[in-house]
Amino acid sequence: MPAPQFALPVQYIRQIVEQVKRSNVPLPASFLRIRWDALPADEFQILDMDAFVQAIQDAIDATGDSAFGLLVGERMRINSHGMLGFAAMNCATLAEAIGVIEQYFLTRTRLVKVRQQTVGPDVHFKFEDALPLGRVRQPVQEAIVLTIKNLYDHITAGSAPIPYVSWNFAPPPHAELVREKFGCEMRYGQSWCGFAFPVSALHQPLSMADPTTLRQAIQACQREMHGMSAEPAWAAKLARVLLERQDAFPSLEAAAQLFNLTPRTLHRRLLEEGTSYRDVLDEVRHKLALEHLQAGKLTIQEIAYQLGYTDTANFRRAFIRWQAISPAAYQAGVNGTLNAP
Repeated sequence: MPAPQFALPVQYIRQIVEQVKRSNVPLPASFLRIRWDALPADEFQILDMDAFVQAIQDAIDATGDSAFGLLVGERMRINSHGMLGFAAMNCATLAEAIGVIEQYFLTRTRLVKVRQQTVGPDVHFKFEDALPLGRVRQPVQEAIVLTIKNLYDHITAGSAPIPYVSWNFAPPPHAELVREKFGCEMRYGQSWCGFAFPVSALHQPLSMADPTTLRQAIQACQREMHGMSAEPAWAAKLARVLLERQDAFPSLEAAAQLFNLTPRTLHRRLLEEGTSYRDVLDEVRHKLALEHLQAGKLTIQEIAYQLGYTDTANFRRAFIRWQAISPAAYQAGVNGTLNAP
């Protein structure tokens, strides 16, 4: 089975190259083979997953620095995130900013996917592997989580400090440097990767909010979602189809027909990206459930029906799996209101 391909912003790739150069070592042969020393002017570069993993591992071996990924993440500034960062900065509330990052994270990288989960008084902002990272999982996670944590700190202006970061691997040799760069408690050997922040911070106003600029940035993110590469991820294509037809989600067979594929071929292509029709539908339902509950215009029974659940109890069980609390409790905690079940 061929390795999956994905798009990565040239801005990110340049930071990886520059970090190698800062160590005063020659660029590894793998960098030269995929011409990372002579990047095109395009905003995104299509990469083969195996070649990417090899290049990152070669960079770590060449520099002899286990903290390579962490240092790449530190180098990325807010403008490294393009329109996604710009949109997040101009949101009215943290809840809106987190929602924007969730929805449009694909415009920056398909290596991981992000989602929020409410657990007691905290929101867990989770980073989950979307492609097989293998031996470079730790440096990639450190780079991505640090750069998004820095974006979070920027848009909240220190008003909602992150109490801890969770890692699903053992402490690395540079664990003390990780703690220093993140500036909060590190928890290793956990079941999830990401950071926590208080639920109470979700609806406090953000000082840089600008609705006009936000609308323009969102439109740009939407254009990027449609045109960031010649071959967008099949999971993204399927999610878009499901969102466009959310009044009656098409089955795998119906979706495959829309793509002029057999159901078996669509299933295989999703499998190559580490996902499935069921997983993509689950993510779309999760996203829409959060939007409906935050809007507060529908009852929980109506939301369940809108999402294709014939039984409200099934929707409730799914929501508890997503967020670790019931839809009624989520709505009460986030909006201060409780719709009838």
